[in-house]
Amino acid sequence: MGAQIGVTAVLHTWGQTLQHHPHIHCVVPGGGPSLDGTRWIACRPGFFLPVRVLSRLFRRLFLQNLQDALEAGELRFFGKLAGMAEPTAFATGLDQLRRALALFAPRRFATSNPQRLSKEKRVTRDSGILAAS
Repeated sequence: MGAQIGVTAVLHTWGQTLQHHPHIHCVVPGGGPSLDGTRWIACRPGFFLPVRVLSRLFRRLFLQNLQDALEAGELRFFGKLAGMAEPTAFATGLDQLRRALALFAPRRFATSNPQRLSKEKRVTRDSGILAAS
């Protein structure tokens, strides 16, 4: 792409019904500043990230980092989860997490019409997708 890209991410630990539901929301721009910082480089129309590839990569790296943290003694469990420190229980938990992790990537939106952007913000906010403010 030849651009510097970035992301804004928010970690939520609760769902709308205040039940334990850890998840992240990310806002990824559809392009970025050129490497020399002189201009904006947009992604190809209708495409930015290969969602299926990104989903598999994120899942693999996330689970591998959890495993590495456990092996390095950087991951600890307390209370009802204390048993997860045992390698067999942890492996079972990772396997369940591997099947449960999902990436949701809604269509991107961009507009120069402030009224439409305001509507897009409401739609994305009301459907549980984090929108840029």
